[in-house]
Amino acid sequence: MTRPPASPLLIGAFAVAAAGDLGALLADFDPGHAVCKPLLMPLLAAYVAVRGGPRLLVAALLCGWGGDTFLLLDADPAFLAGMGSFAAGHVCYLVLFRRHGDFRRYGDLRRYADGSGAARARGTALVAGYALALAVTVALLWPDLPADMRGPVAGYSLLLTAMAFGATAIGPAAAAGGALFLLSDTLIATGVAEWPQLPRPDFAIMLTYIAAQFLLVRGVLTVTGGRQESGRAYGERRMTSTTS
Repeated sequence: MTRPPASPLLIGAFAVAAAGDLGALLADFDPGHAVCKPLLMPLLAAYVAVRGGPRLLVAALLCGWGGDTFLLLDADPAFLAGMGSFAAGHVCYLVLFRRHGDFRRYGDLRRYADGSGAARARGTALVAGYALALAVTVALLWPDLPADMRGPVAGYSLLLTAMAFGATAIGPAAAAGGALFLLSDTLIATGVAEWPQLPRPDFAIMLTYIAAQFLLVRGVLTVTGGRQESGRAYGERRMTSTTS
């Protein structure tokens, strides 16, 4: 009997875990959230591994799993540990984007001589937009954050914003993922600052976070998979030309 491919099973299991987690949050069923949330990133990481994706992508997702697990614990040390784990994941993403991203679309921002004026303008607008979002968010949150959280939150916000900007060099899916990750963590920060919250804030946080990680995975696999296919096709053409 032929075994079913592993990757559809894993992405299906991820979808089931995501639906279970979101459903548990809507139903205020904490045990369901405690069970489903830690399953999300390992399943997505396993999917990436089976697809032959970059190891750094697997590492970023596993760092997300560490952050998810720590944030299940209602304690300040656990929150800081979770923030640190997510920060390590953002570093993995940044290195990954540097290796596989197409920064030429931003022209001179990355010192490419062939950048057009439109590319430079687009890159400048993106940098300015993300920098403004970072400055405004930190400035607004700062007075309401606990004193011992201000430095960590500001530093983490800088790293998160850099990751979100870097994702734009991968493509539209990854860019959307980076922006949603930024939104999700900003919602968490408003809770730490004790700002008024949306109804079901945990649901909004997890919905944007799950979508963010999935879109980042989709974007990276699209780019790296396409390059691998191009490389194989080129190799086959070379073999054909040398044997003909």
